[in-house]
Amino acid sequence: MADLVTEYTARLQKQEQEIQSLSAEIEGLGKPGNPSQSQHLDELRDENAKLKYRLNILKREERAASSGKSMTNINQWLQEVFGDAIRASCPELDDPPMSVAPNQQAKFGDYQCNSAMAISQMLKAKGMKVNPREIAEKIIQNLPENELVQKTEIAGPGFINIHLKKPFVSKLLSNLLINGVQPPPLESKKRVVVDFSSPNIAKEMHVGHLRSTIIGESMCRLFEFLGYDVLRLNHVGDWGTQFGMLIAHLQDTYPDYLTSCPPISDLQAFYKESKKRFDEEEDFKKRAYQCVVRLQSKEPEFIKAWNLICDVSRAEFQRVYDCLDITIIERGESYYQDMMTKVVKEFEDRGMAELDEGRKIIFVPGQSIPLTIVKSDGGYTYDTSDLAALRQRIFDEKADIIIYVTDSGQSTHFQVVFAAAQMIGWYNPQVTRVEHAGFGVVLGEDKKKFKTRSGDTVRLMDLLDEGLKRCMDKLKEKERDKVLTPEELTQAQRAVAFGCIKYADLSHNRINDYIFSFDKMLDDRGNTAAYLLYAFTRIRSIARLANIDEATLKKAAETTEVVLDHEKEWKLGKCILRFPEILQKILDDLLLHTLCDYLYELATTFTEFYDSCYCIEKDRQTGEVVKVNMWRMLLCEATAAIMAKCFDILGINPVGRM
Repeated sequence: MADLVTEYTARLQKQEQEIQSLSAEIEGLGKPGNPSQSQHLDELRDENAKLKYRLNILKREERAASSGKSMTNINQWLQEVFGDAIRASCPELDDPPMSVAPNQQAKFGDYQCNSAMAISQMLKAKGMKVNPREIAEKIIQNLPENELVQKTEIAGPGFINIHLKKPFVSKLLSNLLINGVQPPPLESKKRVVVDFSSPNIAKEMHVGHLRSTIIGESMCRLFEFLGYDVLRLNHVGDWGTQFGMLIAHLQDTYPDYLTSCPPISDLQAFYKESKKRFDEEEDFKKRAYQCVVRLQSKEPEFIKAWNLICDVSRAEFQRVYDCLDITIIERGESYYQDMMTKVVKEFEDRGMAELDEGRKIIFVPGQSIPLTIVKSDGGYTYDTSDLAALRQRIFDEKADIIIYVTDSGQSTHFQVVFAAAQMIGWYNPQVTRVEHAGFGVVLGEDKKKFKTRSGDTVRLMDLLDEGLKRCMDKLKEKERDKVLTPEELTQAQRAVAFGCIKYADLSHNRINDYIFSFDKMLDDRGNTAAYLLYAFTRIRSIARLANIDEATLKKAAETTEVVLDHEKEWKLGKCILRFPEILQKILDDLLLHTLCDYLYELATTFTEFYDSCYCIEKDRQTGEVVKVNMWRMLLCEATAAIMAKCFDILGINPVGRM
């Protein structure tokens, strides 16, 4: 099967190149064209359409054979089915538009194909006037046989409303229940590098690092779930002139640091003291510069001092990472020092570097700001470091996808770095995806930059401790301390506090600024982690209250059809199965709030279902369970399974009892 797909793909690519060549030749003549050439072009296009049709069928068959336990992306499948129909209906178009989306109004169907109007405009541009409704009718006539579509209807100017087959949806739900939440089939296992968090050594992690850390971690979890090979990198600021003043201050404050570990408990204060001396004492400043030179020369004494300072910082960073359940590998600026000389030489050898007042700079066509790769004093810059890091990730790590998660203020910098890497030929953006996932700033409830009352930047550890305190107050207010053991209460406290802080960030579009409010994030109403965690706990408790264990549910999944006759059953079933579509969208745009919106929609759709459809029926007098509607219990189980996977991708830990 794989050989056939490869063969058809190669033939298709060759023909498309020939079509483009002929089209350009005819266009260049400035007239309708040579009849024989036009005829040959039409024949090629016709053959091309047939090849595409056959290739899509082969790919579908290959995916069906390899998918097994995988979840099916219904939207993607519909796009392929309608894509075949559109190509058969419009052979004169090389790349006809394809648009299939969930229908916003259930009464009009489950999905909608909106391609007819755009196709009509494309045909009009070619001098062919065709009514969109006629195109829609033609598309429906050319729909290949499939197990998805129950019926289609044309509405308005040419919308095609699509109704799914209930047995098909029921079958997919059973597959989910039997095999668990599995990712959709992966075409190829790609290497992904995500650069996130990135605090500076000798400085406290503050609220500005919160977004990068949380967003980057969730992106990694998403890629990992989908089956990619992920490398999580922490590009910490651990090199540069600031280490000269820190080492000089260390030598003065703890002269025996080489034999006795200095008790630096507050590195932030230590940094401020050294910076004050650097600004005010000329002798200290000179010595600090000398320390930088000796550090860069890698003298053992200075390397040890540098390592001591880095280790104190790492211990502080790890406290935050432990709270937020972050896994990350540190590769600071120091890691790329030896690579920078080669990067500068490569640009010089290619004639791309030029001198400017003692500096070596690179001008990239189309970019207004140059990169400075060597300063006038001979030192390297962030530009050099980021170019070296990007080169290492492309050539040594062999990354197919590289994502940088930093604030949006750095977008211009990364735009120029990426453009320079393309200019020198390190990567082709059509092959390697290199992207800056920028994010807005965190604001206080006064809508100003989030700071303490004294105007200082909020320490991240202080913020997390405050979250724990407020969460415990909330749990005690709900009298959870009276029903949970001390261990369970602490577990619930940490799960809710850190879950709420993460969700409050991830549920907002990362591109925008967002307002940090403990009161809003701990509210158990609306689209918050508190509400979703309580909703998840309630769903999980339904089977327990009905005395149905996991083994019984597993057996029922294999023998019981998931009935979807009630409108709320049908709505919930379709909502559960949209999960792969949601993941694909996030994979394309890296906007994680889409997953939060979906999770909230799933929870509220479940509530509608549970309010309208009895899962268990009890005797009104004794309270004993007298009837279990097992297919509805299975819908509860499927909802909980998808919610649990969403929580896992978002880095939220749902606890058993709350």
